Parts: sequence; structure tokens; C-alpha cells
Amino acid sequence: MKYDIIIKGGTVVTVDGQRRADVAIKGQKIAAVGTGLARASSNGATIIDAKGKYVIPGAIDVHVHLELPFCGTTSSDDWNTGTRAAARGGVTTVIDFAIPYGNESLETAFKNWRRKAKNKACIDYCFHMAITKWDKHGPEMEKMVKLGCPTFKEFMIYESEGWQSDDRAIFGALENCKKLGAMLLIHAESSRVLDELIARHHTPKLMKEYGACLHAITRPNYIEAEAIQRAVKWAEVTGGRLYIVHMSTADGADIIVEARRRGVDVYAETCAQYLVLDDSLFAKRDGHLYACCPQIKKKSDQKRLWAGLKSGEVCVISTDTCTFTRKQKAMWKGDWTKIPMGMPGLETLVPIVYTKGVLAGKMTMKQLVEKCCTNPAKMMGLYPLKGSLNKGTDADITIIDPKKRIKVDHRRMETNADWSPYQGWSLAGFAEKTFSRGRQIVDNYKFTGVNGWGQWLPRKRAGKL
Repeated sequence: MKYDIIIKGGTVVTVDGQRRADVAIKGQKIAAVGTGLARASSNGATIIDAKGKYVIPGAIDVHVHLELPFCGTTSSDDWNTGTRAAARGGVTTVIDFAIPYGNESLETAFKNWRRKAKNKACIDYCFHMAITKWDKHGPEMEKMVKLGCPTFKEFMIYESEGWQSDDRAIFGALENCKKLGAMLLIHAESSRVLDELIARHHTPKLMKEYGACLHAITRPNYIEAEAIQRAVKWAEVTGGRLYIVHMSTADGADIIVEARRRGVDVYAETCAQYLVLDDSLFAKRDGHLYACCPQIKKKSDQKRLWAGLKSGEVCVISTDTCTFTRKQKAMWKGDWTKIPMGMPGLETLVPIVYTKGVLAGKMTMKQLVEKCCTNPAKMMGLYPLKGSLNKGTDADITIIDPKKRIKVDHRRMETNADWSPYQGWSLAGFAEKTFSRGRQIVDNYKFTGVNGWGQWLPRKRAGKL
């Protein structure tokens, strides 16, 4: 066969293990994986020497917020800068959240988000549909599944944003997911107790004394744990598939493993920041920059989450990217309840997991591929089109030099953020080359793609691991 591109002699890593092999691309698909492909093809294929480097499926970040109106402003990474940043980090697919505003339908939200991404996205993308008004959106779930959106999101907090779902809505959504073969994603924090703790601490005296530390003080671990426990119970009694997003606590991981032992159809993701950052950062002069929801926790939580990734009870690593600039973060003016919540992360997902996970001995390269590539594809109904290096799948490929380190500097990154949570960190694992459906979009660590190359992906019904 005549190939267009052959990635020669790299260490190909998949969930089945790793081996030295060639990967051949024809058009937008992987045409072959094996040895001697470069020798066998003398028909003008472009040969890329990957000797001594890892060749992995393009990563999938299943939890991003681009151009999101939130906290009185709009997240600063749009569908162009956000997906350029993703590509440089070896991410070739993102899943955002289409959120209805006011009395909008799910279909209207879906169209609004497609309009945002069209002609901007540099990599492929799809959406989770956010249910914010149960009586209106519940009956729409079947239609959205047929449109190719089999995953739904409910927030247990954010009443002021108009996003909050109560137990009735969660229970009903899980019942529908059971019927439709869909999956419900839950932001699990206990709103009433959280609101009470915020109210108790929301005084000029305490804000002056503790500043951004109040973000952590008012969100103890039980705020997340109780909410996860409650959502797990509704999944258990309905039989609906549940997915806990951005799990940040050891307590949550313990609940998930126990629930799965009982046969509950529940899965959990964590995010890169919860694996490497801790709440001591809030005491810094610029501690408010690190505010996200849920917030970064303790080192003991980090340890438990790494263990959960290794054992399999935590199945996906994402970022919850929601980028705000220093100027936007400064809106807090000393009141932690007014901080725009979120951090940049798309560009550093794979480098953080590789450097702090693989190189630190906390996980293997196979496990990195599981958590960042294949499991996300399987869970979200994208496998085997994405998340694999099998013949016939999309040629989404990342090449990583295992020894090459780059010092994180927001001034040299694709993101619109004028700061980074990892500023000055020396990280390996950035993409030397990235391919999206056979097109090279990163070369020598620099973005070389084009706006609008990314396609919206209709998905199958949510899969199992």
C-alpha cells in the first residue's frame, strides 16, 4: 500500500503494552502498525524518525470550558487558543459543556456551542449537555442522544448561576440514562452546607485575616464526599450510569471503590491540578489565582488519588480547564466568593501526568495512555475512532521525547492566560509532534495547524471499561 506518512521506529504505547514499531498514515486514518513499514514503502511517503521516542494515541480531555460565561466574566481561552494549547500538549480531542441559559432548550445550547467552535477549533471536539431545568430538559435527553450527545451534566451547586440540580433532577436524569444507555456527569458538592459555611465566614474581619485561604476553609472534604455519597445512592437505586467529574478528595475515592464493589455503575475522573497542587498555595500573595471548584486539597488527598489511578478506581485524568487572566482573577478584591473559579490546564495535562506520574514512578506509560487516551474514548463513546492506534482509526497521534524538558512559561504558551499554576516547572512530555486525523498540527513543539480543522464528533452511547 502507498502511505502518506510513516512514523518510523518509535516506542508505540497502547493499553496492550509497548513495542518498537512503525505507524503508517493514509489520508486521515491509521493504515498499519508494524515493523519494517518504512522499508516496505518506497512510494514517496514522508518518513518521520521516532527512534527513542514514545508514540501514543492523541490524548482526550473530556472536561474543558472554553469561552464560558461564568462568575461575572467569560473564560479567556476561546476555541482557537484553547485548542491550540491542547495540540501543543498532545491533546487531539476535547469535550466541552453546552449549557442552556435562561429558558433555552438543550438543542439550542447545542447549536450555540457548535457556533462558538466552528471555524475556530484546531482539533476535534464534542459536548456534554448540561441539564439546568429538569422539567424542560429531562424530556429532551432522548433527542440529544440521537443527535450524538450521550452524556449529560448536572451541577449540585451554582444556584446563583441558574445551573443547580436538586435530588429529584439527579434521580430522574439517572433513570433516563438507564433507559437511553446514556451517562450522567455530576459536579458533586453539597450546596446547602457549603452555603452555610460560606455565610459564616463571609465577614470583613475573617476576609482580611485569611484572604483566599477561606476558599479552602469553607470547602472541607466532607462537602465533596457527602455529595458523592448521595449521587452514588441515586445511581444505585436507579441503575443509571454515574460519572463523578473532577474528584479531588481521598474520601471520594474511598466512596467510589466501595460503591463499585457493590456493583454500582459509577466511575470517577480526577484532574491534573489535584494530583500536584495543594491548598497551601492559597496563603501566597497571589493565592487567589489558584481558586477552582472543587478547590485543590491536601497532600494526603494527592497520595490517595494517585493510588486510585494505579488501582483503577479513578479511571480518567482531565483538566477542567477554565482559564481566567490575572485581571479577571483580580475581580475578587479581597472577597473570595467573587473569584472567577478555574485555571488553565490543557497545554500541561500530558506533561504533568508524564513528569509527575511516569517519571516519578507513580504510574507506567501504559497507564498514562489508559487514563488520558483510551479510557476517556471508551467512557465517552468515542472508541475505537479515538484513543487507540489500531488500523482504521483516526490518525490522532502524539510523539513525545522522553528526555526533553521544557520550563513552563506562560509567555511562550498558546493559552491566553498571563500566568500558569506551573510557572517555572521543568516538565517533560510536551508534544514534539502532534497529528490530528493525519494532519500534522505540532512540529518541534510549535503549533503548525490551522483554525477550523477540528470537527464536531457525534458519539455512540456511553461505553464501559
